[in-house]
Amino acid sequence: MEIVEQLITLIGSVIIGGLLVSILKKSTNIKLLLSFSGGFLLTIIFTHILPDSYTSFPNTGIFILIGFLLQLILEYFSKGAEHGHTHIHSNEILKHFPIAIFLSLCLHAFLEAIPLNHGGHHHVDNLFWGVFLHKIPVAVALKTILDVSGMSKKASWFYLLVFALMAPLGLVLGEWLATAVNMSLNWLLSIAIGMFFHVATTIIFESSEGHKINFLKLVAIIAGFAVGLLM
Repeated sequence: MEIVEQLITLIGSVIIGGLLVSILKKSTNIKLLLSFSGGFLLTIIFTHILPDSYTSFPNTGIFILIGFLLQLILEYFSKGAEHGHTHIHSNEILKHFPIAIFLSLCLHAFLEAIPLNHGGHHHVDNLFWGVFLHKIPVAVALKTILDVSGMSKKASWFYLLVFALMAPLGLVLGEWLATAVNMSLNWLLSIAIGMFFHVATTIIFESSEGHKINFLKLVAIIAGFAVGLLM
């Protein structure tokens, strides 16, 4: 996929998420989408990205831990919106937005997209589609938070579109680092893997009440596994 197509696709995923807020009225639908994306992300990481990373970059494990820790820090401020959580009281939203929730989500989107065009890994294109699926429920969560905060629809869409530009900016930076600067992106890819590990596992274990996996959620997770294996 050409970089222009990747940029348009990443922006489109956020717009889709924003539109889904007004279409999918039931939170169950969002949770099923989250479960599918979590299963898909884990499959891509375990079967494609992780084996390649350890082969080409011996320090992969260290940077995966750094990415995992970084995601923990980001979620302290974002209140878990990276994996679709929207159960935030209005007073908390007004207190933390936009400095905490908005900026942490933007940083997360920017960092995870930097290594997505890394030519050294032929499976990164699969990870790109994992990010695409992952960003839709994140956009749903952010749009919901923006709406609950009481701002106008125009302002809500403005902030969402700013968020939509973060991943494309990260992708462009990664492309520049890999081509113009000739920098290896192995360490950035490993950090992204650590972030995805945390997000995907949290999605699977926390996208239902009481950490229980019901039948529909199990089917969604297995479907994510299957699509990841097929790709």
